[in-house]
Amino acid sequence: MIKGADLKKGMAVNVSGQLCLVRDIEVKSPSARGASTLYKVKFASVQTGQKVEVTYKGDDIVEEANLVKRPVQFSYIEDTTYYFMDTENYEQYGLDREVLENQLWYLTESLEGIVALLVDGVIIGIELPSSVALEIMETAPAIKGASVTGRTKTAVVSTGLEVQVPEYLVTGEHIKINTTSGKYMSRA
Repeated sequence: MIKGADLKKGMAVNVSGQLCLVRDIEVKSPSARGASTLYKVKFASVQTGQKVEVTYKGDDIVEEANLVKRPVQFSYIEDTTYYFMDTENYEQYGLDREVLENQLWYLTESLEGIVALLVDGVIIGIELPSSVALEIMETAPAIKGASVTGRTKTAVVSTGLEVQVPEYLVTGEHIKINTTSGKYMSRA
């Protein structure tokens, strides 16, 4: 059992008898005295793919699902299925494109540090590493003396993701991107 305040993105819980993954959490702090903080949680049902929204108070109890985490590596794509290989026993797991949603922007061939979320031996989702290194494929030319300013420009990385980067970066450089926020962190 887990409290509503302790829910995090990617967790698997039972909601009304359905196994669901936490997709997004919105925290609302009411201004009235004595009112408790509310957690508006968006889930995706593992069985149906249906989106479910539930609002919890901080001390509401949520039933956590029996989840196994396995280290995997991204292998290849076939039609709309993305395949991951277990790095310990070489077993293959396939996930549909719709399940991965926004995580696709960070998947590159042989990307390591990915964790597969398994329930009863079936993959239901993945956790990405906190940051990934990607190459800048397209951006405006560097501006001389730009390292002093805090201005940014748009860059397109190898996966097609658009990121705001400092003006001094050029095409071909590798950068680290935060997989949670989708923002530039540093040069890789």
